[in-house]
Amino acid sequence: MRAKKSQKRKSFPTHIIVFLAPAVIIYTLFMIYPLGDSLRLSFISGDTGGFTGLQNYRNLLTNEQWSIRFWSALKNNFIFFFIHMAVQNPIGLMLAALLNRRTLRWTNTYRTLLFMPTMLSVVIIGFIWQLILSPLWGISEGFMSFFKLGEYFQPWLGLEGPALITLSLISVWQFAGIPMMLFYAALLGIPEELVEAAYVDGATAWTVFWRIKFPLILPTVGIVGILTFVGNFNAFDLIYTVKGALAGPNFSTDIMGTLFFRTFFGQQLQLGNPEMGATVAAMMLLIILVGVLLYMVGWQRRIITYEV
Repeated sequence: MRAKKSQKRKSFPTHIIVFLAPAVIIYTLFMIYPLGDSLRLSFISGDTGGFTGLQNYRNLLTNEQWSIRFWSALKNNFIFFFIHMAVQNPIGLMLAALLNRRTLRWTNTYRTLLFMPTMLSVVIIGFIWQLILSPLWGISEGFMSFFKLGEYFQPWLGLEGPALITLSLISVWQFAGIPMMLFYAALLGIPEELVEAAYVDGATAWTVFWRIKFPLILPTVGIVGILTFVGNFNAFDLIYTVKGALAGPNFSTDIMGTLFFRTFFGQQLQLGNPEMGATVAAMMLLIILVGVLLYMVGWQRRIITYEV
């Protein structure tokens, strides 16, 4: 009996540790430790170097020196996100639906061309669009004049109101290929029998998409939404490339990423404040965490219930 019990006991799978150890060590060194150290830094006073509890967070939210820039950056970040949700993702869904049409030829070519801006460097994208929109040597004014719309041309990147919207639309143009590919992959996974049965019953292409295809890709819609949220609240490079760390004009394009960079490292005559910079980073983490939790509770559960 003892021999049988010993045979039933399985030895600890040490090979799992061997395979996981490199990834765990690298992830700990470059992700977990910096994150923990950043959170620790947000509870330290920059003047005394001692533990201050939540004082840095109170200063960031209520102190006039910090709160004006923080709340303005947070508002701009939500505007940046909502434009992507309202423009980028519907465009990606529309392009995916067009690419999924059975009668469309050269699908691979169109898919490559539409995804190509996503593969370009953000620095190149920012520089190109600065040249295009420049009121001095850009082509946008002449292009609009050709279509009798020259009177509506403005230096959009130099005006406080349109600057953030313009940068958001540039980002939409660059990254619309990502939701397009995700939606396209989801549409390809729909069984062809369902679509064929709907057409046999007399359904139009519009009805088939919204009554059959779209409900089946709702999980992908949620994934695209949360990826857009996380990506937008980590955004930094495009605005820094086009407008610099000061996010001009007059901080009108300032978002959480540029605020963190400017606070932590300093800019021009402003000295860096690592403790307050770490506090801004911690607030970014908190906002993203709340958004992900809302997605998990408010969307993912509904999708699971719907599928059941």
